[in-house]
Amino acid sequence: MTRRIAGLGEVIGGYDALLVDLWGCVHDGVEPYAAAVDALERAKAAGVQVCLLSNGPRRTGPIISRLDEMGVPRDCYDHVMTSGEATWLALAQPSDPWHRKLGRRAYHLGPDRDRSVHEDAGLEMTAVVGDADFIVVTGTYDNDHTIADYEPVLAEAAARGLPMVCANPDLVVHIGPKLAICAGLMAERYKELGGDVAYHGKPYPSVYARCFELLGAPDAKRVLGIGDAIRTDVAGAKGAGADALFLAGGIYSDDLGGIDPPPAAVAAKAAEEGHPAPDYLLPRLAW
Repeated sequence: MTRRIAGLGEVIGGYDALLVDLWGCVHDGVEPYAAAVDALERAKAAGVQVCLLSNGPRRTGPIISRLDEMGVPRDCYDHVMTSGEATWLALAQPSDPWHRKLGRRAYHLGPDRDRSVHEDAGLEMTAVVGDADFIVVTGTYDNDHTIADYEPVLAEAAARGLPMVCANPDLVVHIGPKLAICAGLMAERYKELGGDVAYHGKPYPSVYARCFELLGAPDAKRVLGIGDAIRTDVAGAKGAGADALFLAGGIYSDDLGGIDPPPAAVAAKAAEEGHPAPDYLLPRLAW
């Protein structure tokens, strides 16, 4: 049963490490949440490792630089892992048959700021879908775009039978007070069109395996995943054997009737989506 807690400090003694989502949890895409930063600093002071785990479609270097720009202090975390880093590893060092047979000519569907997912990965990037062996999707070109804006390129790629590598499984994300669609929604539409998609990031096991390596292989039951998405943050943490703290003030606030819903409502929503319920519930990350 999901338990409503007063703050992270109430349960921190049961954990050696935290896996913490970024967008909607530590920052809103524009500025950090002061209470969240304070909670992470207090967790570290209590001897708990903090690994920021983002479905951001960029490698860790650019993500850390962006955190610096927003004013998220480096002393509130120990490690960073991203879906973009997992994507780059899969493209540069393919270790499974699906990725090894992709070919080397790729079309990038997404803004240039996400180019780190394919730079220096040994790929030839094409400007035309018809010249590509596969497609890498990282997100929208404009935060106001809808999925309809990408229907022509998705339909063409699907008609050509191009595999898709999705560098961000998230469906939506907060940009300030607004919600914008993510690469995950584009990938879902691509699957509806008959496309073959490989995802990198939460909730998929490979990104959690890398986090556990960074953390020094802790006991999974001594790890707490924190985030505002049931299908990625909660399901991913539980799938990795860790506990999960759900932040209801993020992307689910409208669906759950506000930022502080009853635990039973959260558990019911998770069950409705076919995912395990989180262990804990907070409106927003705070100590």
